Amino acid sequence: MKFESILEEINGLGPFQFIIIMLLCSSRIVLPCHFLLNNFIAVIPPHHCDISTLDDEELFRNLTQTQRLTVSIPVREHGDPKSCEMFAEPQFQLLSNSSNSTDLHTVRCQSGWVYDNSTFTSTLATEWDLVCDKRSLTKTISTIFFFGVMFGAVAFGFLCDKYGRKNMLLVSYVTVIVFAFSSAFANSYILFAVLRFLTGFSLAGISINSIVLSIEWVDTSHRSFIGVIGSLAWSVGNMLLAGFAFLVTDWRPLIMTVTAPLGFAVLTWWWIPESARWLLANGKVEKAQYYLDRCAKFNKRQKLLKLETLSTEILEMQDKNYSYLDLIKTPKMRQLTLLTGIVWYGVAFTYYGIILNISGFGLNMYLTHFIYAAIEIPAKLMVYFLVNVIGRRKCQAGTLLLTGTCIAMNIFIPKDLWYVRAVVAILGKGLSEASFTTIFLYTTELYPTVVRQNGLGYTSFVGRLGVSVAPLILLLEDVWTLLPQIIFCTMAIISGLVSLLLSETLNVRLPETIDDIEKSRSVK
Repeated sequence: MKFESILEEINGLGPFQFIIIMLLCSSRIVLPCHFLLNNFIAVIPPHHCDISTLDDEELFRNLTQTQRLTVSIPVREHGDPKSCEMFAEPQFQLLSNSSNSTDLHTVRCQSGWVYDNSTFTSTLATEWDLVCDKRSLTKTISTIFFFGVMFGAVAFGFLCDKYGRKNMLLVSYVTVIVFAFSSAFANSYILFAVLRFLTGFSLAGISINSIVLSIEWVDTSHRSFIGVIGSLAWSVGNMLLAGFAFLVTDWRPLIMTVTAPLGFAVLTWWWIPESARWLLANGKVEKAQYYLDRCAKFNKRQKLLKLETLSTEILEMQDKNYSYLDLIKTPKMRQLTLLTGIVWYGVAFTYYGIILNISGFGLNMYLTHFIYAAIEIPAKLMVYFLVNVIGRRKCQAGTLLLTGTCIAMNIFIPKDLWYVRAVVAILGKGLSEASFTTIFLYTTELYPTVVRQNGLGYTSFVGRLGVSVAPLILLLEDVWTLLPQIIFCTMAIISGLVSLLLSETLNVRLPETIDDIEKSRSVK
């Protein structure tokens, strides 16, 4: 008896599965809050040099604040004070507008900076003066964080296949709480960077575990429903981040606020079941029957399972340890590993390339962020219907190819048609989100149970590599304005074409062993 048949007997989509997805949502909404947190905690507010050193003799006593800035700081072409320069000495003649300030001697800021705190009480930039020559350090934090996610994906992919999904999920919960709250009390940039790396490392465990636990408890016909609907937690968390950031304008409390939902996740962790597929694959038959009986009870089905029946599931799977090397040992596994790596890189690279380069709507940053997050919901719902109608492979290829088409269109649309460019960019973002949602579901169905976490760890690593490279590609605008868009467009199209080489998994039983990959799988 195949595991799919066992799930069908005890109801592959009932109250038991819905409780699992609800409990995992509390941790999954934390993911976008941390992944996109840098958009708010690393904002560089308007600032100018601290001019107190020019007023040693109380020369400014009778001047207004505007007049003090006029005689102390040069201005840009549009009239705003420069952020990184000040006059070597007060230029009182500028009060009469009779002199040109462009020829006056200036120096770098001597006593730090004064920041506009009207929007943000405190950010990383204001905390450690990450402005002017140190401006790039605010973006470096994001890169460091995603490097943590990248390496964490590999580590947890191995650990989850070895020690179980549930155990490693708890480890992820606790370590994220510890490292995230510790980072909120960091007293130096270096310490904060280290703690953000470790936070990203731990969040990778939540990312790959939550989706796998959801998928492995659902039967074939409902995998897409759980995969897509469950992923709505990302969009909800993304929208909540805009609200959290609007209400909490200090970066330290904001980090603690977005991490707080994990407290509930820890309290409810005990109820979340271990994957029965993993238990069977590792010879833990009695424990597997315990959770399957529990599922049958919740779903009001008879406990028809017997140890003798379940034992037939593990004859080819027990007494064998699997590692990342098993992803490349056999011909079809090597092909699968190569193809999924290319597609994951293309999906993540394109998605974050669009997010980092898309223009706003002329609204404040909180509302803009909220709108961009809300756009993802119809994209995910579209995926839910398409993956069951045209299949996973065509959906994956179609969304990537259309994303590349949208990017290509904006290369040629004149910039004065900003409203057309905005519509195309938003459509491209929605399609890119659809491709991301599809690849998560698709990957869990492509890899066999015995190395599924290793497969997800590997693909997540490659995807985060794409995320880390995307900001660097945007810097190529200095070489040629259109070059980044051409690169993103090309990568989206290439990965879309490569995805056509993958196997279709619509209505196909999940593979249990590597042998299932090396031979054709049966259709349900």
